[in-house]
Amino acid sequence: MRAPFPTIHGCALIVGDAGLLIRGASGSGKSSLTLALLEQAQAQGRFARLVADDRVGLTLNAGQLIAAPHPVIAGQIEKRGIGILSLPHQSAVKLTHVIDLLPETQSAAPQMGRITIQGVELGHFEIPAGAPLKAATQALLAKI
Repeated sequence: MRAPFPTIHGCALIVGDAGLLIRGASGSGKSSLTLALLEQAQAQGRFARLVADDRVGLTLNAGQLIAAPHPVIAGQIEKRGIGILSLPHQSAVKLTHVIDLLPETQSAAPQMGRITIQGVELGHFEIPAGAPLKAATQALLAKI
């Protein structure tokens, strides 16, 4: 089945009121970071749900950038070394932040700023792909 909209390679999730899009090269840890953010946010008592893994549909609606899963793999996420997991998921989220996983040689510490995608300004985090997950999730959750 083909998605009703173009998709990009990435992950999307919701934490509280924040809609997060995670981008990075294949194998950079997008799914691992998504799972870690979901687990840590829920441990903090915050609402958190998967939106999409691997293929994220992006649409512009009334000046807001909306992320949604490909219908064939909605609610599924791959955990490296384990396989495909089925999780509760949200059918769409208004994006508020983008997290880019960078090659380790590009940045030594998480960076924060702003980015514009399809005319929508969003919060922007850059994290080295090899950053320890616990430290990265704690830093991100403290800022969203």
